[in-house]
Amino acid sequence: MEEIASEAWRWWLVLWPHVLAGTILAINVLASAHAILVKRDTRSTIGWVGLIWLSPVFGAAAYAILGVNRIRSRATQLRAGQARVLHELAPAVPDPDRLRVAIGPDDAPLRALATLVGEVTDRPLVDGNAIAPLAGGDEAYPRMLEAIDHAERSVAIASYIFDNDPTGTIFADALGRAARRGVEVRVLVDGIGSTYTFPPITGVLAAKGVRAERFLPTSVPIYFPYANLRNHRKIMVVDGSVGFTGGLNIRDGCWLAHRPRHPVRDTHFLLHGPIVAQLLEVFTEDWAFAAEEALGGPAWEPDIRPAGPTLARGIRFGPDDPDVGRIKLVLIGAITAAQQTVRIMSPYFLPDDAICQALGVAALRGVEVDIVLPEQNNLALVGWASTALLWQVLGRGCRVWMSPPPFEHTKLMVVDGAWAMFGSGNWDDRSMRLNFEFNVETYDRGLAGSLDARIAATISRSRPRTLAEVDARSLPVRLRDGVARLFSPYL
Repeated sequence: MEEIASEAWRWWLVLWPHVLAGTILAINVLASAHAILVKRDTRSTIGWVGLIWLSPVFGAAAYAILGVNRIRSRATQLRAGQARVLHELAPAVPDPDRLRVAIGPDDAPLRALATLVGEVTDRPLVDGNAIAPLAGGDEAYPRMLEAIDHAERSVAIASYIFDNDPTGTIFADALGRAARRGVEVRVLVDGIGSTYTFPPITGVLAAKGVRAERFLPTSVPIYFPYANLRNHRKIMVVDGSVGFTGGLNIRDGCWLAHRPRHPVRDTHFLLHGPIVAQLLEVFTEDWAFAAEEALGGPAWEPDIRPAGPTLARGIRFGPDDPDVGRIKLVLIGAITAAQQTVRIMSPYFLPDDAICQALGVAALRGVEVDIVLPEQNNLALVGWASTALLWQVLGRGCRVWMSPPPFEHTKLMVVDGAWAMFGSGNWDDRSMRLNFEFNVETYDRGLAGSLDARIAATISRSRPRTLAEVDARSLPVRLRDGVARLFSPYL
């Protein structure tokens, strides 16, 4: 037996280098094949395959940890088998003659944009909407509370942040009153957003008889702003006929009249008409996922009667989309359609190269491109990373404006004073790939013109940021910003 064991050991000593080499070769081949088949960006594929072969074991391990898109896989698994909620909106869909009047002739750039967004979202553009912009919590909160107090059938609220603070308490009281009147009330708060204050507002709501749930609650006991798969949507629907959406969370900092310690300026929107049905579709799906309750019956039927002149469409996007990055197609399509102006406001501006190139090409075509960002970002890493990429747009003629405090959280895009988009999405990969978001596109020169004027008013009190200023940063600052930019896909 000892001789057999000794002989086997001698054979192992001879063979183990070959076994190890064969194992490493197999791992490298499998990792490379995965990268080639799955990665869509050629440069990313070349980079990962090069690292895998030039750094045996380490390269494959790095790819397994960082290169595999587990975000989309997990999101798809989480939503697997969940039915889409689609309301019947055919009576509200405009005919070709109405489209020509509202948007332009068949060959107009915005008509092509409307076709693109329809293909990307698979949802119809609906007519007969009334949409009014609201300046932050000072205008939006009283209108939202009034709608809750007048609710007769249902109230649905989805919010990334719903703080347990004076403003949150006012909303909780109103929702509790509605529930006691027999109104069906449902509140969905993100699992991370609910941890901004302790104890979370969900317990306060439950004590008042309000059904409240958290979206993907996390085991992390503290607030972590860079967690993935967050429900960043801000949606409120009352009686299926009154809707609110935009960038506004429910918290004291957004109600400037309360003189909060950390004030935030924002823009929210009041909606009536068939577009509210599309808000309700998204809320109903999210609620079914988080609460395992299907909302149905008369209380949750939408009212699609016409209420105004605006054409609008909801754009839901997130990591569970069959085509991740659909909002990028919308943004690039809108930039490409621009003939005169592109106006953008976003608190977080970290677009990828394709979007930066589209903005640059628009500026080189003679389109006026204005990008409004906050002077002081509430997330330092995002601000540093954003600065590191501004040369891509400034160098091609885009204009960047830094708005003064308070922190500007508004998310707007206006093209040619005729098309506008608003909602919860930011111009960064977190919104475009990692979180669940909801935007609304609109075709209405009156509405787009008023939003263009709002952006112009912000620009009038902002300072320009030039390429010379960006290039003049000190070496330590440029290194800091450049390192931060390396993490931009996850910020």
